[in-house]
Amino acid sequence: MRILKATLFLLCVFVAPHTLGADFEAGKIKASQACQTCHGVDGVSQLAMVPNLSGQRADYTKIQLEAYRSGKRQHAQMSIIAQSLTDEEIVNLAEWYSKINVTVSLPGE
Repeated sequence: MRILKATLFLLCVFVAPHTLGADFEAGKIKASQACQTCHGVDGVSQLAMVPNLSGQRADYTKIQLEAYRSGKRQHAQMSIIAQSLTDEEIVNLAEWYSKINVTVSLPGE
């Protein structure tokens, strides 16, 4: 029981803040302003060297945007865009793209 309580506590401390108070509707608006040219507002890129974001885990997207913003991760366009984002906008964008459902079909199915 102690281990379960400790695990739940750690999840609340380290995981919940990433999406606590996230507003995916605000994320959608920001995506249409800052992301759709390359990634699409729906998170499906039409460009060969640009990743799809739809269905991506919110915590992963948040970490990557923060890395671009801090300079830990480098990309000519993404570094500039991420530097203009607030912490709240990053959380909202990550939440928006994570809420888009993705359907997967295996070859031959």
